Amino acid sequence: MKTKFNYLDTTEASQLDGLSEVLIQINRSAAVVKGGRRFSFAALTVSGNRGGIVGQGFGKARQVPNAIEKATKDTRKHMIRVPLTEGGTIPHEVNGRYCGSMVRLIPAAPGTGVIAGSSVRAVCEMAGVKNILSKAYGSTNPVNLVKATFHALTQLRTKEQDAALRGVDLA
Repeated sequence: MKTKFNYLDTTEASQLDGLSEVLIQINRSAAVVKGGRRFSFAALTVSGNRGGIVGQGFGKARQVPNAIEKATKDTRKHMIRVPLTEGGTIPHEVNGRYCGSMVRLIPAAPGTGVIAGSSVRAVCEMAGVKNILSKAYGSTNPVNLVKATFHALTQLRTKEQDAALRGVDLA
């Protein structure tokens, strides 16, 4: 299932400074060949400025450091902007789906913290969300959960954006 995200422009993403990065998962794959096994690695990373911009990347290579480097470069290509409220949470409840995973993100009161599993927590923390409740349904594959979380975050709108789309004045 392909989803379309509104990624930042490449020029805007390349000018970002102070990005933090989290390695979420490394997968090892083996191909059996005449001389034995040939291993390859896939890395999933999430990076963000902890202020409303977050990106996810996936890289594959024959060695782990090269896979991580490729994933890091991929995060700069897949950056999105997340609208946050003054309380450090999201504006409204939202669901995200990707393949067999579904994630529900619920705004929380100040002081709640990030109540989420490891994959969703990494994305929320890199985005700068300080108070949120989440629940993962279906598959708990970290790759699918990260993409489902990104799908949910792209559906967020502020009151101003919603008013402009609807053509009404919200008080």
